Amino acid sequence: MVRASSACPKVHTSNLLREGKRTGMEREARKHVRLQDRRGSNVSLVLDMSSLSTTEPILSVSTPRDVTVQLLNTTGHVLSQKMLQQQSWSLEELQEEFAKIPSNFASAEELDIPRRAAKDRYKSILPNPQSRVCLKRAEGQEDESYINANYIRGYAGQEKAYIATQGPMLNTVNDFWTMVWQEKAPLIVMLTKLKEEKEKCVCYWPETEATYGPFTIRIQGICEFEEYTIRTFALKLKDESRTVKHIVFSSWPDQKTPESAKTFLHLVLEVEKIQQATESTGPIVAHCSAGIGRTGCFIATQIGCQQLKDKGEVDILGIVCQLRIDRGGMIQTSEQYQFLHHTLAMYASQLPKITDC
Repeated sequence: MVRASSACPKVHTSNLLREGKRTGMEREARKHVRLQDRRGSNVSLVLDMSSLSTTEPILSVSTPRDVTVQLLNTTGHVLSQKMLQQQSWSLEELQEEFAKIPSNFASAEELDIPRRAAKDRYKSILPNPQSRVCLKRAEGQEDESYINANYIRGYAGQEKAYIATQGPMLNTVNDFWTMVWQEKAPLIVMLTKLKEEKEKCVCYWPETEATYGPFTIRIQGICEFEEYTIRTFALKLKDESRTVKHIVFSSWPDQKTPESAKTFLHLVLEVEKIQQATESTGPIVAHCSAGIGRTGCFIATQIGCQQLKDKGEVDILGIVCQLRIDRGGMIQTSEQYQFLHHTLAMYASQLPKITDC
């Protein structure tokens, strides 16, 4: 769990240079050590490698994935509210910082599940095994339990605060609604259009009422705003019915950023309002097309807003690293990373001023 703190330890490279001999794993870890200080900031980027130095029991059992997770767990860059607002973020300054974050993508070899590939929208974007959502089906139906989705921790490491998933395909719509029901999700956040040159997501909800596998879904209401559309679904299974909100933010272009951080911040705050009004404690289901870029920005922004409101500071780098432990590749581009900083700086400007920073 990555936590924000008021000060960051310095990067210690001396531990990595000791004793002359380096294993292949140490060299792999060393690739990510030199996260550069951001120009104009007096806060260092953090990567505490001391635990990976010469402890034989750890090194003897570690895998490349263990090293990557350790790096992600020990990386941070805390920004006070004042620093976040005063800093002039440039893409060049953030590109290098972003490029050093291990992607932590899962591989096909880690997911030995029959017929899995037919349920993946993109063959290289797979759910990390340790946090993937498993649908509860009959024993012996392992392939039927698969869905390309991960549980994502929220603010202060809250377990299963979100589910990040790909945009449903024709053959995974029923699985999607099974997941929403199983996890008692009160809200679905959709951050893509159905088509952007090519298909990004199929329409998985009805115009009025329809059946999806064992579920019946009926539209109870639609509220259209300039930046997004909110639908209220009645999701029914046998004799039980639940209310699920569905919010679509379709003005975010694929692998790019919205024209205005203000409109995206409105979405994040609207989601917070819906959360506060619901009685369900289930996770928010968020998706775009692949479930890592725009989805990652949304989740990171909401966590960052909570950090700023609670502590008056935010660890944006640490948040992204935490997300990538749970689902590889969260936040896809340096432009998205920069946009995340801009959005949180705008949010910070709306908070009461903290004079002791």
